[in-house]
Amino acid sequence: MNVRRHNHNNGHSNGTGVLKSVFEQETPADNRYVLSEESFRRTISIERKRTERSRKPFLLMLLDMGREFPTQNDQKILKEIALMLVANTRETDVVGWYRKNAEIGVMFTELSIEDRKAVLSTMLNRISANLAEHLTLEQFNQISISFHMFPEEWDCETEQRPSNPTLYPDLETRDDARRFARTVKRMMDVIGSVLALLIFSPLFLAIAAAIKLTSKGPIFYRQQRVGQYGQPFEFLKFRSMVTGNDASSHREYVRKLIAGTADRKPSEGDAQGVYKLTNDPRITPLGTFLRRSSLDELPQFLNVLRGDMSLVGPRPPISYEVEAYALWHRRRLLEAKPGITGLWQVNGRNRVEFDEMVRLDLIYAKNWSPWMDMKILLRTPRAVVQGAY
Repeated sequence: MNVRRHNHNNGHSNGTGVLKSVFEQETPADNRYVLSEESFRRTISIERKRTERSRKPFLLMLLDMGREFPTQNDQKILKEIALMLVANTRETDVVGWYRKNAEIGVMFTELSIEDRKAVLSTMLNRISANLAEHLTLEQFNQISISFHMFPEEWDCETEQRPSNPTLYPDLETRDDARRFARTVKRMMDVIGSVLALLIFSPLFLAIAAAIKLTSKGPIFYRQQRVGQYGQPFEFLKFRSMVTGNDASSHREYVRKLIAGTADRKPSEGDAQGVYKLTNDPRITPLGTFLRRSSLDELPQFLNVLRGDMSLVGPRPPISYEVEAYALWHRRRLLEAKPGITGLWQVNGRNRVEFDEMVRLDLIYAKNWSPWMDMKILLRTPRAVVQGAY
């Protein structure tokens, strides 16, 4: 079913004005619908992408009975609430089932509001008052209301990040085939990482000894990276730099790279140059070899075994990289678990611009399969030998 959407200018300078237009406007319900669960979840995805372009936030309100298995009476109440909401929201807003017969959702769209806290507080009060007029006290007390604003305030330094995928229901694994594919992917990760750790164990010992003999400092470099849904984790590499180095030059270059203003840096064997810092004085002579051969990445098989990463997926960024992301760049952290290698790496890592790298990550996230993962894994050694890394 389709909902008629018009670009009415209903924005106001404060939360009270917005809610007045939402609840006091007479909107005929004849030509509007309560969307099915599938349609509503798909509409949330579309609205996220619309917000990425327009920068106008939307608010998702969810109402449920607080029970995993709602009774028939619960379902009847929610259906009545859904019809009431359709009749009392603007045509730019969307009402639908977030979970069929269990949880109703409303998307309040086209909100040009700066003060989110004021909007949430005002909206909660007015919605509660409106529901109280239509429900008995017992029915009203059963209803649980939650609000979710998009885009979210995402600050990796203070660990303010999406705590759950509420705004991303379209990314859930819902069909049996997809769930089976994810199970196979995890099995591949566990088996592959265990085999790699066993096979490369002599190399681990040799590299560890070489690092200790050639420079002062720990064998492993531990760094906090940002995983799926913004979840931080400890990322492992063999140390390739001197200890106590200043990361400001890398931070500045990465910000330019993400903004699309970075210059290619000269690189041996690549006349066009690459999008990365080269001739970095922080890197040790052994570290140069480890990076060129990608041997510094071997400890990440431990990250895969722990479940922080996958064998195949987008590379996990540093928090200051995420701070520089455009809104649409965040999708690479939402739609797939980070990996050791990926579509971007085997298609010329460091030779493509950042936006193109993100597009490749999103193409992978949309089309991945165990077979696709296998093909990327088989292409990775050749990419390493050819210097794609």
